Amino acid sequence: MTSPHPAPASAAEIAAAVRAGDVSAIEIVQAHLERISRVDPGLNALTVVFADRSREAAAEVDAALAAGRDPGPLAGVPVSVKENIDLIWSATTNGWRGLAGAVPARDASIVRRLREAGAVPVGRGNMPDFGMRWDTDNDLFGRTANPWNRERSAGGSSGGDAVAVATGMSALGVGNDFGGSLRLPAYAAGVVGLRPSQGRVPRAAVNGRPVALTLQQFSVNGPLARTVGDVALALGVMEGWDADDPMSSTAPPLADRAPQRVGMVQHAAGTEVDPEAAAGVDRAAASLRRAGWDVVAVEAPHLEEAAVLWRRLSCTDMLISLDPDALGEPLGRSATAFLRDSTAAARPYESAREYAEAWARRAAIAADWRRLQVEVPLLLGPVSASRMRAPDYDLGGREPADRAWRDLWLTVAANFLGLPALAVPTGLGADGMPTGVQLIGPSWGEHIVLEAGRAVEAGAPRLPSLF
Repeated sequence: MTSPHPAPASAAEIAAAVRAGDVSAIEIVQAHLERISRVDPGLNALTVVFADRSREAAAEVDAALAAGRDPGPLAGVPVSVKENIDLIWSATTNGWRGLAGAVPARDASIVRRLREAGAVPVGRGNMPDFGMRWDTDNDLFGRTANPWNRERSAGGSSGGDAVAVATGMSALGVGNDFGGSLRLPAYAAGVVGLRPSQGRVPRAAVNGRPVALTLQQFSVNGPLARTVGDVALALGVMEGWDADDPMSSTAPPLADRAPQRVGMVQHAAGTEVDPEAAAGVDRAAASLRRAGWDVVAVEAPHLEEAAVLWRRLSCTDMLISLDPDALGEPLGRSATAFLRDSTAAARPYESAREYAEAWARRAAIAADWRRLQVEVPLLLGPVSASRMRAPDYDLGGREPADRAWRDLWLTVAANFLGLPALAVPTGLGADGMPTGVQLIGPSWGEHIVLEAGRAVEAGAPRLPSLF
């Protein structure tokens, strides 16, 4: 039966409507399930759909309201959860055949927090094997298509969740970002994606298993949504110290108000920026100026070096952690090609001395960024120096692997330094695809990033609805 109530446009509106009794959580979830059944067969964003379990969870939200209890700030909000985040309703596959049966014993801390806040998981978001590509495809579930143009990549690695949010199949997506894996799919799909500060949102339970140093330092969990306000709402639920993640911490008290100044990084260290991408940055800068921000030109310190170090360190660790002998089963075809091409181009470290010196250099680069961000707290620039390319654009040899990485120098620098970064849409380009920018803040400066993000969002042309 079709729900008589169309789903509200944002997570905040859904929760408010459910809490006010204007619509039931069951009706909201049913509307999203019906949307999934109509839309997802052509997009393949969701790998598993929790039809019965999501209805049961929604009924629990409605029962809490009927009993006079507060179901939480995300009451009835449908969410998708990426395939590498534990949710006991299905296997945590990481997009890899070797984990097709790996059903976790308990939910990840962020999933538990979202469910305790009233959110309802409706499905799992697709991803590439172990999240190591900038496109979303794998041998286990197949490819996720870009809803704006099937001839363009949906981005990766949180491509499934970004597409689900953009097309109204979920109101929030839960993913992670090791090298742009939230921000690039957000750019591709025309949604908002937040890479929080390192440690702000728990990443994963360690449970005695070794965790590569790059995963500890570069990767964070974060939300995808259709508005900046919804991302902020989700962050407030997901964040905070967690006993299972030794990298996690509680946000420090807010510092004195920082200068309302944004540094515009138009060109990524000499890399040519596509005119449409540059125009998106210009539109964002104009919106910030209208909102009272001082926008100045800056050069991001050691940008190319930061990107090179991120890549070499990442590839060094991937060669160890994703070795087929250690895994016991080979990676999928596209993941194998990506690992081969990227490591060939990146020159992984061969000695402990080189590896240690790279990490030592990180502290010096971080110090220069911190000094800059005292005076210019935010950096504004493109998520990618290019428009979204064709599917598999990051495969095909060393040259495509190099090009895909060079487009993302500014993006991976935020991962290298553990900084918060927000991807925000800035309207539709002449090519019919969303444009967008990212705002990179100082460590634990999400409040500044979100404030500026709201200004960019308010001044940007609205994207046409996909639902």
